[in-house]
Amino acid sequence: MTLTLTPLPGIPLIRPGDDLADVLLAALSAARLTLEDGDILVLAQKIVSKAEGRLVHLQTVSPSQAALDLATRSEKDPRLCELILRESRQILRVRPGTIIVEHRLGFVCANAGIDHSNVRGEGGNPEDWVLLLPEDPDRSAAAIRARLEAASGKRLGVLIIDSHGRAWRLGIVGTCIGLSGIPALVDKRGDPDLFGFRLRITQIAAADELAAAASLVMGQADEGLPAVHVRGFPYPLREGSFKELPRPKEQDLFR
Repeated sequence: MTLTLTPLPGIPLIRPGDDLADVLLAALSAARLTLEDGDILVLAQKIVSKAEGRLVHLQTVSPSQAALDLATRSEKDPRLCELILRESRQILRVRPGTIIVEHRLGFVCANAGIDHSNVRGEGGNPEDWVLLLPEDPDRSAAAIRARLEAASGKRLGVLIIDSHGRAWRLGIVGTCIGLSGIPALVDKRGDPDLFGFRLRITQIAAADELAAAASLVMGQADEGLPAVHVRGFPYPLREGSFKELPRPKEQDLFR
């Protein structure tokens, strides 16, 4: 098996309303890559959010009393706390500098995934622009995939990723937040191991594994490589959903 991940150079800074499918097709052409059946495009969340206009200027946000209270506990901007509350189902942990939430999309993350790095809008104080996660990353991935498949005539997958921390390790890793056309989980239960024993527990978070690999290629700072072409994904493509990945609350040992 050979898994090849190729970053797509030359993608411009994305603005609200930009057509990501057209941008990706142009980048693939510039990189002399022709799409084939089974190929996957992995996209950084930021370009999807920017294209969908998920930019917010903090001067437009009026904090509620709950946001003011959260700001006191977290030592964060009350306007940012208001956005975090709007994007979250539940606040799980608070300490100075960090707010851990269950996002409305179903995963646990810091600060509801709201970010300022590599974010700038038009007008106002540049420091006050922040970016929310896509409204529905699975839907976003499906729309982009449909456009790419129509243009190429090939069976493809699209994965949208973000960088998340983990409860039991330091550092951030690339993580799937939305997908279309690929499995989120690959169930190996019942398959034999090297000695013929049947696996009983093993389910592979294939989308997260690919997200982490693509994140290595993208980088985390000023690399400017928010899209990666993948060939050689080792599992059959199928219709998948992010909803396969979050652990049910009754099995969550960290809450």
